[in-house]
Amino acid sequence: MPIDRTVGSDDFHTRFVDWLKVILPLVALGLLSTLFLLSRKVDPTSNVPVSQVDLEQRAQDQGASNPSFSGVASGGEQITFRADTARPDPKNPERVLAEKVVAELTLNGGTVIDVRSDHGIAGQDLMNAELHGNVTVTTTSGYDIRTQRLTADFETLRAESPGRVTGKGPPGDLEAGRMELISNEETGQAHLLFTDGVKLLYQPRGE
Repeated sequence: MPIDRTVGSDDFHTRFVDWLKVILPLVALGLLSTLFLLSRKVDPTSNVPVSQVDLEQRAQDQGASNPSFSGVASGGEQITFRADTARPDPKNPERVLAEKVVAELTLNGGTVIDVRSDHGIAGQDLMNAELHGNVTVTTTSGYDIRTQRLTADFETLRAESPGRVTGKGPPGDLEAGRMELISNEETGQAHLLFTDGVKLLYQPRGE
């Protein structure tokens, strides 16, 4: 007698569907619970303190990028003072801290003096400054001087290096323990005075 498997197959299919009706909602509930638990471990505001600290730091570090200043000295010489950045000195509000400083002085006689340094501390009016770090002083009259520190009064066009200087000039290679830069009000020319153990390697000019 042949066996009719149709009834058994229908019963299995019915039971399988009934099981799926129970299992699938449970699986979905489990996935939702897992997502909920994972979401509780992630704090969406965890980056707020970092941003807040950054904003507070920016507020404290008040300053300017690429500031520039132009003025006229007491004798009529033109002065231009530039820097990559400048901000108030937290230790002394009357001073300004500057980075990558460039000061250009144009004397009445036509001589141009270019002063550069890595760092600078200037007064609020920028008419006096203390420059330090790879200070270079070049003039259109042929001098190229290097030192580590230079104090400058742009109002009277007077600068002084309290330490060792090296460089080149029309006479030749030179070295000294101290240098002073002054402007002659009558002629409008710059004068460099070297003292404290001056050494000069004279190089006579050819015709």
